Amino acid sequence: MNIIEAFKVTRNLTNSLCKPLKIEDYTPQSADFASPPKWHLAHTTWFFEQMILKPFVKDYEVFDSEFSFLFNSYYNTMGKRIASHERGLITRPSVDGVYEYRAYVDKHIEKLLSASQLDKAVSDLVVLGVNHEQQHQELLITDIKYTLSRNPIHPKLYEIAYANTLQETEALEFIDVGEGVYTIGSHKNEFCYDNELGHHRVFLENYAIANRLVTNREYIAFIEAKGYTTSKYWLDDGWCFVNSNNIKYPLYWEQEDHTWYVYTLAGRVLLNLDAPVMHISFYEAHAYANFKNKRLATEFEWEVANAQFHWGKTWEWTNSAYLPYPNYKQDEGAVGEYNGKFMINLMVLKGSSVSTSPNHSRPTYRNFFSPETRWQFSGIRLAK
Repeated sequence: MNIIEAFKVTRNLTNSLCKPLKIEDYTPQSADFASPPKWHLAHTTWFFEQMILKPFVKDYEVFDSEFSFLFNSYYNTMGKRIASHERGLITRPSVDGVYEYRAYVDKHIEKLLSASQLDKAVSDLVVLGVNHEQQHQELLITDIKYTLSRNPIHPKLYEIAYANTLQETEALEFIDVGEGVYTIGSHKNEFCYDNELGHHRVFLENYAIANRLVTNREYIAFIEAKGYTTSKYWLDDGWCFVNSNNIKYPLYWEQEDHTWYVYTLAGRVLLNLDAPVMHISFYEAHAYANFKNKRLATEFEWEVANAQFHWGKTWEWTNSAYLPYPNYKQDEGAVGEYNGKFMINLMVLKGSSVSTSPNHSRPTYRNFFSPETRWQFSGIRLAK
């Protein structure tokens, strides 16, 4: 797929994800961490306008000068921006206005990409923009799910549940990996984020990693064994988190008459006991591993062993803090803000999930979230 086709496919997929939404669904912000669909649509467009069209297209006229303020996310070098927790207050521009913005920017990007001589700096930024939008496609799904889950009538948006229909029926086994020096990170022969660079070696001791994810059935055993009220399983931060927020089971679960139900984007359904447990925090994953007398793999152990097991159903919490690799170098300007400045107080997740856009992930991919994060499709793979 050439660059202009990749751009069109990605932009169209974002629109299709929003197609089932009602107009009332586009604007609410249900939590500080969950942005409204309208904001995602506009921000991913802002990226192409601000990063590519303004600096590289002579005499380019911005669609609306206010949009730079409204739809900047966290780029300090790109000027002032609205507070992230106030994105749901952006009732204007209208949804139609945002779609007009997308069409306007698409037209100019496609014209730029059709030029006979395409600057490599431009093509690299378009590829980055495509991958950036793919990240927001997953966030669209997870943010919409969180918002709709707050509606007491459990609305259905899609025909697919994105999670509950998955199966983990293999017997749990552990794959042995011998000690040795292993190579970690990307060579950058194809696209990767800068946080994957700093291709380097690590020494790993002997370890073993599970052939599959932990299931809902297995996680219920932790709940029934009073795992959420037994402090010895928990890191102190995690213990404080679950108690201060009265957390007793994974996000979106409910129990009625001893039967577990779960909210999905296909509505509220019976919990599939053989599906992998998901929508849990690092704290919960860590506590469950302690309950089983196991542990979470490091990101390096996961990356070395990934070819020996199936992955892609849930993001998998690792026991690695999100830190720079050796020889990591942060780019100058706004692009340099993409990953590097977040390398503090976050944990690495590996793999991908059922809501990750096609062809977006790879074994070297380093996703990262704060340890209390639950609204992403995150699960557990044990190690020992």
